[in-house]
Amino acid sequence: MIEQISNYIIPLLVLIVIVYGIYKKVNIYDTFVEGATESFDMVFNMFPCLLGMIFGINIFLKSNVLNYIFTILKPAFAQLNVPIEIFPMMVLRPISGSSSLAILNNLFASYGPDSFIGRLASVIQGSTDTTFYILTLYFGSIGVKKIRYALWAGLAADIIGIISAILIVNFFFGN
Repeated sequence: MIEQISNYIIPLLVLIVIVYGIYKKVNIYDTFVEGATESFDMVFNMFPCLLGMIFGINIFLKSNVLNYIFTILKPAFAQLNVPIEIFPMMVLRPISGSSSLAILNNLFASYGPDSFIGRLASVIQGSTDTTFYILTLYFGSIGVKKIRYALWAGLAADIIGIISAILIVNFFFGN
């Protein structure tokens, strides 16, 4: 039932927009083409910012810096009762939402969604944001150059979200 409803929602919304446009006597096709043309400028302005972010992420991941940090922090994570398997997600979540979702999916496949690791990863995913993505794409596309305070505020919110996730999941589901 829900699957059938979800299959019809977008076509229904498009139909509503078309009927409303006809009712208001708007040239729907010309308005659509005009909007699509305006979007090219926006995509063209966002592309360099997005390309720079993807390039930086790939350099970070291919350099294996994460593995070196991983081995250094393993004893500290054990002391705090935090599985080290969560670390890549903690690092990549502020950088890339799709990368952190891929890590979350791998953690679910390896440990299960109802495991301590699965629950912790889920809460981290929900309580943090893609700070660098937001700054790069949104701020870059509108021309904001001074991002220092927004960067620190975003990273502080991510750190608070990660620490809160660890505390809450340990409190409710601790081993």
